[in-house]
Amino acid sequence: MSGETTAEKVARVLRDKIEVVPYDPRWPALFEAELRFLRSQFPADLLGRIEHFGSTAVPGLAAKPVVDMLIEVSSLERARAEMPPILEPLGYDYFWRPSHGNDGPPWYVWFIKRDAAGRRTHHLHCVESHFEHWERLHFRDYLRSHPETAAEYQALKLRLAAEHAADRVRYTAEKTTFIVATTRRARAERGTSR
Repeated sequence: MSGETTAEKVARVLRDKIEVVPYDPRWPALFEAELRFLRSQFPADLLGRIEHFGSTAVPGLAAKPVVDMLIEVSSLERARAEMPPILEPLGYDYFWRPSHGNDGPPWYVWFIKRDAAGRRTHHLHCVESHFEHWERLHFRDYLRSHPETAAEYQALKLRLAAEHAADRVRYTAEKTTFIVATTRRARAERGTSR
């Protein structure tokens, strides 16, 4: 929204309620449509790999109805300069966001896309190829191939959404232990370290 300070924008997006809904088979198509749109708006030398990740990328898993996209950019400096002028006029909320806590580097480009009713539809996480965010694909892939772990994660998310519907920060923080442990298990099974 024009005229908002960064603090006002952060406060506004943190007021969005958390809702976990049953899996929607349209989520992959929403990812593909947004991928095509982004590729049409930005040069190929800026956007690299684009992945659908998060819970909406796991078939059958209940999730917040927001498609998370992990977008490789060749330069965060260029992404900061070139992406907001195109996406903000279309209603995307833009943030220069810390990776850890409220002030933890590395910082990255992040957008929230909304539908006509103002509901979040997509989160665009724009990072360079060396960012730790790519580790999240291990978690996605593990849930895809381990339905019992996906079911545990779903139960956790449903409980946390019921307990913390108005507290996005706490909802996210309380999932972290499960995500970290599962990601470690996924890396161990693949024989990767990091």
